[in-house]
Amino acid sequence: MLAPTPNLTPRLLIRMGTAPKDKVAAIREAAQLLSAAGCIDPAYGESMLRREEVANTYLGHGVVIPHGMVDDRHLVRQSGLAVLQVPGGLEWHDGQTAHLIVAIAAQSDTHITVLRRLTRLIQDEARLERLRGTRRQEDIAEALTEDSAAPAASGSAADLSQRFDWTVDYPTGLHARPASHWVETARACAARIQVRHGSQAADAKNLIALLQLGLRCGDEVVISAEGDDEAGALAKMCAAVTGLSAGEKAAAQRAAEAAARAAGPVAGWNPADAPRVHPGIGASPGIAIGPVHVLAATEITVPDEPEPLTSGGDRLHAALAATADQLKALADDTERRLGKADAGIFKAQAELIADTDLITLACQLMVEGHGVAFAWDRAVERLAGQLSALGNPVLAGRAADLRDVGRRVLAQIDPALKSGHDLPDEPCILIAPDLAPSDTAGLDPARVIGLATAQGGPTSHTAILARTLGIPAMVAGGAALLGLANGTNAILDGATGRLYLDPSAGDVASAAAWRERQREKADEEARERALPARTRDGHVVAIGANVNNPEQVPFALDQGAEGVGLMRTEFLFLERGDTPGEDDQFETYRAMLRALDGRPLIVRTLDIGGDKQVAHLHLPREENPFLGVRGARLLLRRPDLMEPQLRALYRAARECVAPGAPTGKDAPLSIMMPMITSVPEVLRLREVCDRIRVEIGAPEVPLGIMIEVPAAAIQADALAQYCDFFSIGTNDLTQYALAIDRQNTDLAPEADSLHPAVLRLIHMTCEGAARHRRFVGVCGGIAGDPFGACLLAGLGVHELSMTPRDLPGVKARLRAVEMGELRALAARACAQEDAAAVRALDTAEIGGAA
Repeated sequence: MLAPTPNLTPRLLIRMGTAPKDKVAAIREAAQLLSAAGCIDPAYGESMLRREEVANTYLGHGVVIPHGMVDDRHLVRQSGLAVLQVPGGLEWHDGQTAHLIVAIAAQSDTHITVLRRLTRLIQDEARLERLRGTRRQEDIAEALTEDSAAPAASGSAADLSQRFDWTVDYPTGLHARPASHWVETARACAARIQVRHGSQAADAKNLIALLQLGLRCGDEVVISAEGDDEAGALAKMCAAVTGLSAGEKAAAQRAAEAAARAAGPVAGWNPADAPRVHPGIGASPGIAIGPVHVLAATEITVPDEPEPLTSGGDRLHAALAATADQLKALADDTERRLGKADAGIFKAQAELIADTDLITLACQLMVEGHGVAFAWDRAVERLAGQLSALGNPVLAGRAADLRDVGRRVLAQIDPALKSGHDLPDEPCILIAPDLAPSDTAGLDPARVIGLATAQGGPTSHTAILARTLGIPAMVAGGAALLGLANGTNAILDGATGRLYLDPSAGDVASAAAWRERQREKADEEARERALPARTRDGHVVAIGANVNNPEQVPFALDQGAEGVGLMRTEFLFLERGDTPGEDDQFETYRAMLRALDGRPLIVRTLDIGGDKQVAHLHLPREENPFLGVRGARLLLRRPDLMEPQLRALYRAARECVAPGAPTGKDAPLSIMMPMITSVPEVLRLREVCDRIRVEIGAPEVPLGIMIEVPAAAIQADALAQYCDFFSIGTNDLTQYALAIDRQNTDLAPEADSLHPAVLRLIHMTCEGAARHRRFVGVCGGIAGDPFGACLLAGLGVHELSMTPRDLPGVKARLRAVEMGELRALAARACAQEDAAAVRALDTAEIGGAA
């Protein structure tokens, strides 16, 4: 491997005589060279693979140029080229054979120089043939570093009869994508078209000739035409050339913003020096300081060892029974340490291994002559694969649970197939592709002080358990996380979702001091959690908790909740294998009201669809479930689901709500309908509610709606005439307003509920509600963010409902400010250009609570 070459800015890395098995392996090998040399962040290798999925990087004559996506240029630390010589050739795309793989990692417009040299090189076929078989690295280095004259570009230096002058304003110059568009436009014209830069001219219908010009941002060119309809051809070229400017600038801006997100300051702790930053999504707050330990992926090969069906059946039965006992013990232990809700994960897993389809499939495979371990493993993978293929995040989570519990059964069948995790003796920040729930629940916080996963999301079981255990955690960090070296010192900030690598001693000390201050602040907030969220000038914001079942109520009240602002009834359906009947639901709702002892309870009716699917409801598959039959749309189409639930709710009201009980936000029971988009939907739902209430003989209870789509926010004034309150679901409102699937981990950093467009929709909702004196609550994610809570209060929201653990911090932040400050803050936030600018307002000027 050569050292940097003096007459070439990019670092040059060459590996001779390689034979990668396929294109993916070749790209990974080249990326590894660049990463090891410090030219790129390991994540850039994945970006190169993504580029190959959307564009063929075969340049011609056996030369390919894999490179990363434009938006990932911030992952390039130093310009470099990694060259793999493949003497035997490698099929690249549709019969194209690669012999020289030149992976480009370029900062600024360095890649223009590289492309110019390569396009000149591939016109010298004799030299290329020599390079394919040479054993001297110097031959390849010389070919890629020299700027000697190459065969002349086509066309002459004299301009054609009609012309226009243009200054290149593409931030990254004329690279392959815009050049291809130029060529396509020129080839559609009969006239001859030429592009001249200085003394060099190129035929606009020849991609290689255009790239040879090496045009950079700021270069002046003359585009001219001559021949049939030359004026029309020139006009088309002018439109094509200038029409790309906005897109090229936007791409460069996105790359700059991505770099800023990866390295820029955040609200919270920021390093003073410049450690490497690996961004992900914050999943469990807190700061961990220590060495990283990458959990090696353990691939288990399950041998196929057939045996008599009778003994195989007995072994499977015994393994299932032993695993059920094991899960019960794990659930009991988890309940003692973490609470009943988290223990429910393992109770649900016990139901998975009792699934008739799973056991039947395993038995069928055994009948076909396969061994019991092999048959069980194949059955689990087949069913888990079917769940994952549905493209539904909730079902994908069930697939992960199925694989997790499947491994437990496999270890019971054959202890030699048991998979374990090797952890160092000293405390570490654990890096893993993802963790199964049982793995996460079994973590010892004394040994695993932080957790960062390549996959997963902030609502996964891993994230939930990490928060319960109090382990700072980051998820969706990408595959590059797994390339980190064991022992690398790091600081993990679970609140912002950033992993800082090789921090200075000063940054370590600063992070430790910040962590101690946050711990002291949390202790103070906890002591005052029972106080109301009353601003300094006397404005009170109601504070509730989001819960799923009655067992969670005591903890929520202990953390300072004044009631339940959202009971998610879909969990009654998601956590069991059949549809709960009216009596089952009634018992749950009655237990909720009794646990709250007169405090407000807002129950959201069944919200199924989108990212929440229930197999036993047998709903039709939809190409885009988020834009399909979900929420109220489903209820109106399925009275068999809606009416038993409403009957159960009104029965609970009849028994537990006293005559003359408060109404509005202080009502003991309120019913809320999800995913409302129009007035007719509200009227139809009210009609059903009124009919059932009269049949039951129940008192009137407030009926509200969820504001989750822009249509509802825009029509808030019209909807407010027909309902008693609004509750804004900011997670879905953000998804629909920004057209970003909230489960998409690639786009997750951009799906920010503090985007000004979302804030304006919330303000519009509050204004519409105020015209009819309706109260507005928020039960989405930003309600539990102290800064987000301040913005919401300033926008006009009356009630905030959140995860119980967020209650003390939100209440303390609101008590530290005045309402006038919050209204001014909200107005400034709505006037910002993007979410990053809104978050930048989170400073000490707001009540000194930064």
